[in-house]
Amino acid sequence: MNDNLIIYEVKGEEIGKKLNDYLREVQRLSGRFVRTSVREGRVKVNNKPARLSSKVVSGDKITIKLNKKEEQNIKPEKMDLDIVYEDSDVIVVNKQPGMVVHPTKSYQEGTLSNGLLYYFREKEENCIVRLVSRLDRDTSGLIIVAKNQFSHMALARDMQTIGFEKSYLAIVHENLKENCGTIDLPIYRNDDDGIKRVVDERGQKSVTHFNVVESFKEADLVKLTLETGRTHQIRVHLSHLGHPLFGDSLYGKDEDTYIKRQALHAYRLVFPHPRDGRKIELESDLPEDMKELVSKLKRS
Repeated sequence: MNDNLIIYEVKGEEIGKKLNDYLREVQRLSGRFVRTSVREGRVKVNNKPARLSSKVVSGDKITIKLNKKEEQNIKPEKMDLDIVYEDSDVIVVNKQPGMVVHPTKSYQEGTLSNGLLYYFREKEENCIVRLVSRLDRDTSGLIIVAKNQFSHMALARDMQTIGFEKSYLAIVHENLKENCGTIDLPIYRNDDDGIKRVVDERGQKSVTHFNVVESFKEADLVKLTLETGRTHQIRVHLSHLGHPLFGDSLYGKDEDTYIKRQALHAYRLVFPHPRDGRKIELESDLPEDMKELVSKLKRS
């Protein structure tokens, strides 16, 4: 198998479709990816340069070259990365709390993207950092990054399907009334409040499924699975119900005696592999500060 190529073979029932329609409708590639790949000469039909308007016939062999020269305005920076999974298309990293994911005006260095770009260069891989998922600076856990344009397109597409699961562990104040359930409340960003979100009927549909893993005196360890992916979704939903996360200064209160950041960890990822659709299941343990919080709650 050539990791640099995606190969499709046209079947009998697909005869007569234009190449553009075949790639978009049958192979579910995005229009942008298809147009860019053809324009750059990376798509061939039977080893000849492809034209989007040409019609495919049974047995046609369509190849798409993935690698291309790319640059990114991010400073490579050597750092220790906790890599949970990696292949030629995808890398999944267990992010530590306190780390920004991507450079901003305030954080030009020390971000996960700085470290990943150094890692790619060190391995002599022609990759830029294509984030498929993101986490807040103080949320720890699994982040999935695509190594090429094709895998980023496929993962972003599949993120909206039931085969893609993002689950978190959170430690919240007070005991939830129900051990499991679904929070279906719209989330809205009020421009007057900066980054803070609220539950408001003007907002976007937001759905969070929850299950209590362990209960303590006036606290719960909760598993949460996102059906939608709104900014601060878990924090907004739980705070609205009267169960803010420990350490969440934005939606709860400062409480350095317990934990110095919001007690939220992205512990599980399930996704179809972009190249062949096989199911990838990954998990990571609770970080030490959340384990210490659990111990404190047990002692209390």
